[in-house]
Amino acid sequence: MDFGVGYFPTHDGMNPGALAGMLEDHGQDALLFAEHTHIPASRESPWSEDPGADLPRKYWHTYDLFVALTAAAMATTKLRVGSGICLVVERDPIITAKEVASVDHLSGGRMEFGVGAGWNREEMRNHGTDPRTRMALMRERVEAMKAIWTQDEASYSGEYVNFERIWSYPKPAQRPHPPVLVGGDGPTVLDRVLAFGDAWMPNWRGDDTLFDRINELRARADRHIEVQILSAPPDPAVLERFERAGVRRALHWVPSGPAGPVQQSLEVWEDAILQFTGG
Repeated sequence: MDFGVGYFPTHDGMNPGALAGMLEDHGQDALLFAEHTHIPASRESPWSEDPGADLPRKYWHTYDLFVALTAAAMATTKLRVGSGICLVVERDPIITAKEVASVDHLSGGRMEFGVGAGWNREEMRNHGTDPRTRMALMRERVEAMKAIWTQDEASYSGEYVNFERIWSYPKPAQRPHPPVLVGGDGPTVLDRVLAFGDAWMPNWRGDDTLFDRINELRARADRHIEVQILSAPPDPAVLERFERAGVRRALHWVPSGPAGPVQQSLEVWEDAILQFTGG
């Protein structure tokens, strides 16, 4: 099992490149950035993490996801960089396929593509997406991107995504494409992981049913599917349970802010890793 960090790359927080360089120097394996293009001021949709709480301001102060990932990739040579998650239901699949391939190409094959539908229905609607069809739309957009990444002349025909033969380069450095990490932990998420994912990336919510669902995924899968866990706590006992369950990577959120608070949070995370590994 390896380890990484999740971060909201805000314009008033630690620079994405500086953070990535620090994580690589500290021996972390991966850095994933969250994405929101905007947050509607109406605030009708409850925040999924804590429906009764105010939404943290970091949600509407982030850099563009792929600009931040490029900065992180250019500041490092080994660190895996990726999205945790990319809201593909709010994105044009042809443009997003090029952005993912570009980051993967520029980084020398270090991109990981975490995808999800999100929770903010007004945000989706502002991008022209009907929340009722978001899961089917997400599948088609991911499938269309895979076609673009793997075919010289790509085409796709679906209910929501359609384009005739196109040329689009660069292709990703990784073959056949960067790993697709399907985020979420709703009742139908495993269906999506099995349909178009290379890995499942749920949040840890302190609920032991996660391990039952990992076992269910393994029983249903006809191929190897990794599990990466976001929101991992700095608790060596929990990390031990992750390892026993065959989790590939544990990722801990560090606060969006200046270097001092980020480094303090990273030190707590590193201490838990050292206790877990006995290093």
